[in-house]
Amino acid sequence: MIALFTTVHLALAAAWAGAMGYSLLVVQPKAERFFRERSDDEYEDFLLVMAHGNRWKVVPLIAALVVTAVPAKFYALIPVYLLAAAVFANVSWRHWPRRVFALPAQRQALRRSLRLQAWAMTILAGGAFLTGLAATSGLF
Repeated sequence: MIALFTTVHLALAAAWAGAMGYSLLVVQPKAERFFRERSDDEYEDFLLVMAHGNRWKVVPLIAALVVTAVPAKFYALIPVYLLAAAVFANVSWRHWPRRVFALPAQRQALRRSLRLQAWAMTILAGGAFLTGLAATSGLF
């Protein structure tokens, strides 16, 4: 049964880190290039559409990571996920509402802030995945 929880846990962690990495390294740079010749309002509308509804996919993902960490004996990863969850909560419930009502002059700073927070979540999720994988491989 521990093997099942370990597999599920590592798959979820890999999915989260992979999705975040793909967004940061592929989707966002391409979107920025695509919208460079268009209005900033169009770009911001596109980003809002891309972000809409994502929190209700990530919240259960984080909960599943915390829940599967216990039987998989990844106790040290729980604080990492809680820290990533705190960053995610800040992005979801503070950053985006502020961004929706931001003036055009405030958008660049908000985009920069989001990028930094997204990198933080990616590093935390990716680091947790690698640590869990190393632990199952007998490296710890």
